[in-house]
Amino acid sequence: RRCLEGEGLFLAEHKKPLPAFPERIGVVTSPTGAAIQDIRTVIHRRFPSVKLVLRPVRVQGEGAGGEIAAAIQEFNEYGDIDVLIVGRGGGSLEDLWTFNEEVVARAIFASEIPVISAVGHEIDFSISDFVADVRAPTPSAAAEMVVREREVLIRTILEWTNRMVRSVEGRIEGYRGRIEAVERRYGFRWPFDRIREYRMRVDDLSRSLETVWSHRMEMWKSRVVHLMEKIASLNPEAVLRRGYSITTRVRDEQVVTRSADVEKEEEVRIRFAVGSVRSVVEEIEE
Repeated sequence: RRCLEGEGLFLAEHKKPLPAFPERIGVVTSPTGAAIQDIRTVIHRRFPSVKLVLRPVRVQGEGAGGEIAAAIQEFNEYGDIDVLIVGRGGGSLEDLWTFNEEVVARAIFASEIPVISAVGHEIDFSISDFVADVRAPTPSAAAEMVVREREVLIRTILEWTNRMVRSVEGRIEGYRGRIEAVERRYGFRWPFDRIREYRMRVDDLSRSLETVWSHRMEMWKSRVVHLMEKIASLNPEAVLRRGYSITTRVRDEQVVTRSADVEKEEEVRIRFAVGSVRSVVEEIEE
């Protein structure tokens, strides 16, 4: 640790910010551990259209550190990933020791993709926590950090829009109040030409502000519509409603993307837009 710290691997100036709206999240962990299940559960609840890409590795034992480092490097070479979650569930100090290995620390530091270290429980610390861009106390917390809730995002956009409406309306009312105050002053009751001039100016100002507000509203509406369309396009249920289906192996719930992923007589589950069926593979065709 002292060697890595002396080289500056722990410095805050090297930390990369997490993306605000990630679309593809890479996960480096065991495919059978609790960590991947916890991450899947949180992501599906908060923003189900976000894509998870798992690179299965061993998380303890001899050679596990090299596998984790290689997986991080592969994700960087692949490139189409917004953020990485690297970690595992809880265990003893010996179980978590892989994440103290120098090869893992250097792979995390070298990653161009932002890395969240999620090792063990909240009380557990490892060298990967200090090198990573962000440390999460648990794998579930890592998923919550990287993905915002869809409903919260939509509410935030609507709140911004309402604030703009109230701001513009308040400015218009303020100018009207100032003109009305001028009209009530004794020195400006006569001649009426000055009063008409101010009325014309406030009307012009009102129309100008309304035009600006209308333009801004259209711009925000366009952004909201674009965001909603993007959210809808990323929703796998929309694809299912167009006649496609998702096939997973019953034994491990892994998605089947090619015929080589299954074996004869193997049970598979086929999900449709409404409902699903279980089937047995009778023949495999290339």
